[in-house]
Amino acid sequence: MKKIVLAAFAAAIAVPAAAAPGDTDTEAGSATATIIAPITLTHTPNAALAFGTIIPDTTAAGSVTVTAAGAGSDDGTATLVAGSVNTADSFDVTGDPSRLFDITTTPGSVTNGTQTMSFTTAPSVGSAIISAGGTSAFTVGGTLSVGAAQAAGDYVGTYDATVTYN
Repeated sequence: MKKIVLAAFAAAIAVPAAAAPGDTDTEAGSATATIIAPITLTHTPNAALAFGTIIPDTTAAGSVTVTAAGAGSDDGTATLVAGSVNTADSFDVTGDPSRLFDITTTPGSVTNGTQTMSFTTAPSVGSAIISAGGTSAFTVGGTLSVGAAQAAGDYVGTYDATVTYN
């Protein structure tokens, strides 16, 4: 009987361990992530898209344009007063160095409380690259539609500028 127990024990030890199936394998992958500085748009203090001082025609609508460089002109119907100050608006951008970004601007309107004039906008560039120092800037010009016999007064308004990483 001793021999049978000993043989059974020897047989149990001799059985190989259960092997994993040969049709699976596992390997570790790799993962990476890059975090960049958020893009930030700031309106330059005291800057504004200033269309200047305008004399409207009494019978026909006209327009005044200010380029992104700040040069003003009229269409001959609405007339800029000589010496009128025209300026382009200005924005500062900060973000991830050497990264490309797009610029969009919306139309806007100005009002004197009772009367409104609309304008379109035109940024100095449609896209730009943030400098190695993490900064950039752009200007915005536009064209103001002046109504026939537009009411006198000081008109103020807004528009939106947006920057987006490309």
